[in-house]
Amino acid sequence: MSLDRRRSLIDPAQRALSLVRQCKLLSVSRSGLYYQPRGETALNLALMRLIDEQFLATPWYGSRQMARHLRRQGHIVGRKRMRRLMGLMGLVPIYQPPRTTVPHPRHRLYPYLLRGLAIDRPDQVWCSDITYIPMRRGFLYLVAVMDWATRKVLSWRLSNTLDVEFCIEAVEDALADFGRPEIFNTDQGSQFTSPQFTGMLEAARVRISMDGRGRWMDNVFIERLWRSLKYECVYLHAFETGSEARAGLGHWIGYYNAARPHSALSGRTPDEAYRRQHGDSRRERLAA
Repeated sequence: MSLDRRRSLIDPAQRALSLVRQCKLLSVSRSGLYYQPRGETALNLALMRLIDEQFLATPWYGSRQMARHLRRQGHIVGRKRMRRLMGLMGLVPIYQPPRTTVPHPRHRLYPYLLRGLAIDRPDQVWCSDITYIPMRRGFLYLVAVMDWATRKVLSWRLSNTLDVEFCIEAVEDALADFGRPEIFNTDQGSQFTSPQFTGMLEAARVRISMDGRGRWMDNVFIERLWRSLKYECVYLHAFETGSEARAGLGHWIGYYNAARPHSALSGRTPDEAYRRQHGDSRRERLAA
């Protein structure tokens, strides 16, 4: 059953079952069920939107450089505010060790397995990442799971907190709908290094790969997805509510998968590349 279908079955007026129990039975995260605007001022939300746009173009900007950039645009900001807002957004400049994505000292780190690897078939490598989604009066976080070879978005989830649960739910959705990959690649963020997340992948017999610290290019395809999604969808729509953002993002991701051709895929869409290559791989296995 799809996530939207499960969410539609939840009835806040139901007296026999509490909302917590309904969410648990339907495997729906309560954090994403109802969106509540975050407690930031209108000025800070406007600054966060500017930071997000600039960071897409210059992912090496730290808090000092970002403060200088905004001051040149006429905004009275200091480095301390930039550091706090960038941390709240989960932004990590590529040249220094992560701040908000530093894994727990007791979390195990895994080596990067993709260097020099020819990735040429679906379900060989999946990758995942989290990004900040600005809204008119607040913000959300989006996690997505992508097939590396075909660029297909396999699953995604929204949350108003940077917890591990919505990341786990996104991967569980992808595993349920598409089977399992050989390798799963992420950055070293605490959500992805948590024992709950890595334990789920190990239980599914998936090899775990993690980017080098601050290595933005190690997960380059999903970073390109974020850039396209924000310029073609998020920045064109000032989403008011969580449900509005969910519908808008769902529409764009559906378009991206089914109707947006990629030159790297010989003009095919991610859906077409995934189906064709998946069929070719299956025929090769049967022939062998």
